[in-house]
Amino acid sequence: MRQIKSVCVFLGSSTGSNPANAEATIAMAEALAERDMTLIYGGGSVGLMGLLADTVLERGGEVVGVIPRNLFGREVSHRGLTELIETETMHERKMLMYERSDAFAALPGGMGTLDELAEISTWRQIGLHNKPIGVVDTGGYYQHLLAWLDHVAHDGLMSANSRSLLLSAETPAELLDELVSDTVEAQSKWDS
Repeated sequence: MRQIKSVCVFLGSSTGSNPANAEATIAMAEALAERDMTLIYGGGSVGLMGLLADTVLERGGEVVGVIPRNLFGREVSHRGLTELIETETMHERKMLMYERSDAFAALPGGMGTLDELAEISTWRQIGLHNKPIGVVDTGGYYQHLLAWLDHVAHDGLMSANSRSLLLSAETPAELLDELVSDTVEAQSKWDS
């Protein structure tokens, strides 16, 4: 049975104005470290990304950052990680993050977070992988996205099965539990 040893987390490269986002980020870092799960993320040292990496490292966890060289001006690369991988392109970054991860989680973020979440979800929907994906809906952050996906499925533009591929929970610990449960369920379907 496949286990979750590494989780790719998509989240903002800024901190934003809502303190609940930083609280959820710290809670995710603590949950990953407690479960001995390696963090895979975008490699930045700023914003929520930096907070997540720093907190995992402070708790004794391992952190792998993947960052394109051309983003160094915007997302300053984190030089204190367990491993920092520099790529030439965003596509190469996404592929390496996918290859190194057993599951995917999204915390609050902007367009980059949405882009990464949509792409990895699409890859699962079309059968390129069978890894679990979810969002931490802290304070209802993703409620509009989840409602939109329900609407899309209701209108028949997405199957109910495809809609069920994106998990959600209010806390990082709950989401990690769901990702582990989905991994066991998906693996048993895959094996049969």
